[in-house]
Formats: sequence, structure tokens, C-alpha cells
Amino acid sequence: MTYDDLHPYLTECAAEAARVARGVPADRLTDPTHCPDWDVRALVNHWVLYTSHGLEHRALRKQLPEELTARDFTAEPDWAEAYAAQLDRAVAAWADPAVWEGEVDLGMAQMPAVEIASMIIKETAVHGWDVATATGQEFHVSDGAARLVLDVVEKHGDLYRRYDGFADPVPVPEDAPVFERALAASGRDPRRRARARTRTGGLS
Repeated sequence: MTYDDLHPYLTECAAEAARVARGVPADRLTDPTHCPDWDVRALVNHWVLYTSHGLEHRALRKQLPEELTARDFTAEPDWAEAYAAQLDRAVAAWADPAVWEGEVDLGMAQMPAVEIASMIIKETAVHGWDVATATGQEFHVSDGAARLVLDVVEKHGDLYRRYDGFADPVPVPEDAPVFERALAASGRDPRRRARARTRTGGLS
């Protein structure tokens, strides 16, 4: 897929992530989630780091500084607005079609930029669903974005599971909506519907 195919999905999922972030109540940050050993705060910090700061740094071909990887973004009272603003910067950084060309240095390996962007779109949507589910919300994606997420999950599922990023796939009907099939393939139960106090599933 190309810039023309993917950038609209990046923009779409970033906007939905910002909406969900704004709906996270401050008093639910210590709630458990279905991600093992992660409360809402830990999940949100992972989500914010990699889907906004990480997204921009990949576009700029820069590594994430330790200051960011160690930051508790939720300690800031306006963290959701800061996340939304950072998402806008990250999406803007990928607005140049030239950024989608070539490879991105991941430190231990290199990967095509278009592949990196696809995987971060997946992160934005899937972790967006994690956060939404843990806080009584829903994460909405278009059919096209859902298909992209499913393709990424199926293509890289074994890699994520190798590093405990995904749990084993959850069975769903073959005619289930595409986004539900993507969630299930990543080890999440799409029928959970905001029942975040039961713990299963993967993290990435």
C-alpha cells in the first residue's frame, strides 16, 4: 500500500484516538484492564508514547529519547489534550509522501517506512480499543481502516506473539465485522464491551 492508501487511515485513527483519550475519566486511571498486569495508566502511557511521539520520531528518522520513554504522560492534568496535539504533529510529519519512502532504522533492524506506518496505525486502533473498553467507551473505525488493521495483525501476528505482544487468537464467527476479526486475531475478545475487569489478551 502507498501514501495515498494509508495516510487517510492514519488521520482517521489518530482522530478517534484523541476522542477516546478525552473520554478517559481521571478516576479510572488505576482501574485494571484486560491487558495482563497493566492498569489504565500504564496502557495509556504505552499508547501515547508509541502512537504519537513514536509515530513522529519514525517519520523524522529519530530514536525516542529516554526522557519520553520514562515519562508518565497521565501525570499531566491535560494529558489528553497534549496527546491530541502530539497526534496532530505526528500525522503532519507523515503528510509528505517522501517520508513513506525508504526504510526506518529501528536500532536493531530496518523496516520499510510504509510497513512501520501500517503497524503504528494498528497500534493506534487496537490500543485505542483497549483504552476505550477499559473506560466504558467504544473505538470506531471505517471498514477500510479495519481491513488494514486485520492485514497487519495477520501478517505480523507471529512476531507479536513471539515477544508476548499478542495472546492466542480468540475464535469469532467468520462473518464477524472486520475490526472484531482483527481484535480476535490479536488475542482480544471483541465481545468484551467495556468489561475490563476480566484479564486476558495481549499488549501490542
